[in-house]
Amino acid sequence: MKKDLLSVSDLSPEEIGQLIEQALVMKRGDTPCVLAGKTLALLFEKPSLRTRVSFDIAMHQLGGYAIYLSPNEVGLGQRESIPDVARVLSRYVDGICARVFSHQTLLALAEHSSVPVINALSDWEHPCQALADLLTIYEIKGKLAGLTLAFIGDGNNVANSLLLASSLVGMNFRFASPLGYEIRAEVLSQGQRFATHSGSQIQISNEAHEAVKNADIIYTDVWTSMGQEAEAEKRRLAFSGYQVDAELLSLAREDALFMHPLPAHHGEEVSPGLLDNSRSIVFDQAENRLHLQKALLAKMLSRT
Repeated sequence: MKKDLLSVSDLSPEEIGQLIEQALVMKRGDTPCVLAGKTLALLFEKPSLRTRVSFDIAMHQLGGYAIYLSPNEVGLGQRESIPDVARVLSRYVDGICARVFSHQTLLALAEHSSVPVINALSDWEHPCQALADLLTIYEIKGKLAGLTLAFIGDGNNVANSLLLASSLVGMNFRFASPLGYEIRAEVLSQGQRFATHSGSQIQISNEAHEAVKNADIIYTDVWTSMGQEAEAEKRRLAFSGYQVDAELLSLAREDALFMHPLPAHHGEEVSPGLLDNSRSIVFDQAENRLHLQKALLAKMLSRT
């Protein structure tokens, strides 16, 4: 593996498969203390429930430690320059898990850090979420290649990572959003290159009903991400016809799964009560963040 995980595309299909298999082993209770004496810095510009708790517990279960660094403590790029933060932390810790607003911050951290840097969310990608999603799908469906995932909503960081992850492992990816909220062209082009090797198909449209027809997985995310609060009302209007509800879910395959990375805005991107639907595996996704990240940390930090 590369030193850093900034994008899900930093992994090969084989490495993704190995992480999934190792995560399943660890989920069954076989978690060796391979990171005894190791420390992970949780460098956060954005708050989080799942990311902070899952990485902290993952390090603990692997025998290591995690230290949380809040925005006020570090002042990343303001009180102290990003290169200086990276160089100082490299003298203290064995890895940096960074949750940031700008992907450029991650690139700068990785450039100046001598220890691994893991993207725990940026405006460009959310690779740990996408990898945990693949683990969850594989755990339930028994395969990834040939399945079809339909993402309904904003072309955000989660959508970017899922498109790349799907195209790497041979899973078909459909995307539907209002005009002006599509997947970024650079990400789409990269995914199409991966798809030529894996055999997956990528379909982009503005029609939610078309995207979900006979799909195996229906996926959605918030319409307004952190940092976009000023656009909230504009986005609610633009996405009003893109809510995932029981009617939309009924157009998918009979055994289709419903997924959401959380937090959910009930009554916006997801209808009230849908997270409790028998098809929903939303809380399995949340749990699997822990297990996938244990496998990832064991792989990346055991080399430092």
